[in-house]
Amino acid sequence: MMTIPVDGAPMWQPLRDVRTLTGKLVGHFVDTVATCRTLPGDAISGDVTTVTRLCLEIVGGMLDGRDETERLNRLSVAAAGWAREGVPIDTILHAFHEGFRLGFDAVFAEATNGDRAAMIEGFRRAVAMSDLLCTTVTRAYIREHRDIAGEHHTAVHTLTSALLAGQPTVTMARECGIAVADAYSVLALSIRRRVDGDDPRVNSVVAARRTLRRVQAALAHHGGDEVLSLLSVDGGTLLIPADLMDSDALDALVAALSRAARVAVTGALVPANTEDIPAAAERAHELLDMVERLDCAPGLYRFGDLALEYQLTRPGPGRARLGELLAPLDNHPELYETLRVHIANNMNRRRTARLLHIHTNTVDYRLRRIAQLTGLDPTQGSGLWQLRSAMIARSFHTGPTLEARLA
Repeated sequence: MMTIPVDGAPMWQPLRDVRTLTGKLVGHFVDTVATCRTLPGDAISGDVTTVTRLCLEIVGGMLDGRDETERLNRLSVAAAGWAREGVPIDTILHAFHEGFRLGFDAVFAEATNGDRAAMIEGFRRAVAMSDLLCTTVTRAYIREHRDIAGEHHTAVHTLTSALLAGQPTVTMARECGIAVADAYSVLALSIRRRVDGDDPRVNSVVAARRTLRRVQAALAHHGGDEVLSLLSVDGGTLLIPADLMDSDALDALVAALSRAARVAVTGALVPANTEDIPAAAERAHELLDMVERLDCAPGLYRFGDLALEYQLTRPGPGRARLGELLAPLDNHPELYETLRVHIANNMNRRRTARLLHIHTNTVDYRLRRIAQLTGLDPTQGSGLWQLRSAMIARSFHTGPTLEARLA
């Protein structure tokens, strides 16, 4: 039990106004701490503010002689999260000491006594020395820890690359202490970039890396060391032992990664024996590419889910002929976009109208115009089938939609 009981002197009153002091401290951090200036707005209003308030509550509780074990445990959880997201430890400690300095200034704002002024100066020097010692020791510790973790990461990275390339892996598996399974679920993964508008304070590179680290942390939590991965900020490949997760667990994993990332995560799954991993990974990424071109909803897709669409996108005269069915819409981009959105929404008129910011009557009019120009009625089963097939085939002539490229 950590407490620092203090007589209820008025001098400690500024620390009791947690709400006001939290606002001042967070504003100071955003203005003076480099990492805070590049954080997304939700991180500042959420993580930074919550932890600052938590620290002030801990200080207040210790001054009152209360047991703050529970809040200290919450602070430990937050610190572990910062480590997973790669927030520099020296930046964290500097922020803590800045908070102590401002809080100390608030406590002794009215001080005039010479002895008290000397005490304040002495305390400030103690804080400065504590800052220097803590950051020096912690930085050295973290550097060594990172080197050790880096060696393991490099070994796992090499093993995963070898499996994807179809190379022998017995020696590498022994060196990194991970057994190679007989069969794997091969997942191609796409991580959508978050959008923070035009806020100049948000560093998009930092935001993307934070997203990736959250995905990696969630992956480690759900799969442990048995899941092998090669990931970048845009996605990559996962190799999951076939007996580690069943079909439902794989769906849950992708959903959990999306929640952790706080952006849409999409996966494509192809099961394979270990020796067939290279071909399976190639097919999984082909399937994922098709899912993105067709603007499918985020989630986990299997080859069987989209086998027909996959076949329609294979090169050949049939694909070219199908794509030509939409040629009459080339000079009418609003009609093409209406058809694309309408098909993606499973022909829901109201949702199509809402997404395109038009009236449902306008949707009906455009569908009639599409029928007139192409000779295929999207409100009838046979016409809709051909138009949807043509759109699938054409997606591999024109590439991903503008929306998909910007996502």
